[in-house]
Amino acid sequence: MKGVTARGLAGVLAFLLVWEVFGHSGAVRPELFPPASTVLTALAGLLTDPGFLSDVLATVGSWAAAVVLAALLAVPAGLVLGSVAPIRAATRSLVEFLRPVPSVALIPLVVVLLGRGPETTVTLAVYAAVWPLLLTTSYAMGEIDPVQTDTARAFGLSATRRLFTVALPHAAPFVMTALRVSAGIALILVVSSELLGAGTGGIGQFVFLAGSGGGRMDLVLAGTLTVGLLGCAVNAGLEHVQRRFLGWDTAEPGA
Repeated sequence: MKGVTARGLAGVLAFLLVWEVFGHSGAVRPELFPPASTVLTALAGLLTDPGFLSDVLATVGSWAAAVVLAALLAVPAGLVLGSVAPIRAATRSLVEFLRPVPSVALIPLVVVLLGRGPETTVTLAVYAAVWPLLLTTSYAMGEIDPVQTDTARAFGLSATRRLFTVALPHAAPFVMTALRVSAGIALILVVSSELLGAGTGGIGQFVFLAGSGGGRMDLVLAGTLTVGLLGCAVNAGLEHVQRRFLGWDTAEPGA
């Protein structure tokens, strides 16, 4: 683990060094693409700015609400689709039709229905984050070893007991991996929706105003780095939860 962390840190430092050298090379004007030191200085200043911290909290709040709602909707639906073949067959065409529709294309419709605000960004993020969880949960239920199910049934376990002792333990690693994917997608959609005007605050709005109002690319990139750091923190947190509570699963599918 320490070796992986050290290599990851080395990669980040190398990236920042290349960025710094390129920023001072003269290939691009510094006001259009400032060096890493300028952006990091701007970021340090933003972290003490109450207005920016309020934007960060707005984005994190919308993201958290979207992930929770997506999980509450997608996981039970995936369990049903994966367990009941007639329902899976009846809904397959609808799922395959809706899944490729990009959430950003729905911004005008959702804004008309809900107006501009956190409700709109959360709705768009939920729509995008639902699909990995739904499809992965459904797939996991369909991949349960029939021997396990037959054995549980032979021992007289009810359908509810089989769900909690066979199906859910089997599906849990798949669901957690899908949750990590959905959490990243939800963060992207929340920030993108804010950036495109669906929200009334958040990091996306900060980036838009910094770029369009004063052309402050150092602030634009500082806001973008903040989103990246949030994404890293979210993924690391979910990885920790997966190792802590699903440590018995040595094969982490899809990671």
